Amino acid sequence: MRDLDSLFDALAKSAFRRRFRLGARELLYLHEKGLDEVSAQARELVEKRLAPAAPHNDGRQTPFRGHPVFIAQHASATCCRSCLAKWHGIEAGKVLTEAERQHVVEAIRRWLREEGKRDVKPPADRRQRDLPF
Repeated sequence: MRDLDSLFDALAKSAFRRRFRLGARELLYLHEKGLDEVSAQARELVEKRLAPAAPHNDGRQTPFRGHPVFIAQHASATCCRSCLAKWHGIEAGKVLTEAERQHVVEAIRRWLREEGKRDVKPPADRRQRDLPF
């Protein structure tokens, strides 16, 4: 497995990985729930979607929005088994070990910790405003 410092140095050079940022709703969720709770949710998602030897819909199992962990997975290249192999040096086609699972969650957590330092702006209210009469 690749150490996280060298991984994040490499990810910083990828235009695709650099473009990921938490939206207002995801950032607010992270601040409200806290890093520990969101990290626990990340652990659950890793167990269900990445840990098996042949995950269902591998390569398409991680949405690009909707939860801070999903965005963090794309930003940290922990979104599918081929990205884990390419970026993290974690072999595809076998069940993830406990150490590999912890590595994946720590990569997600590290990215979320950095994103969480941004100011939280309330999400734009998309509901129709009251009419003036």
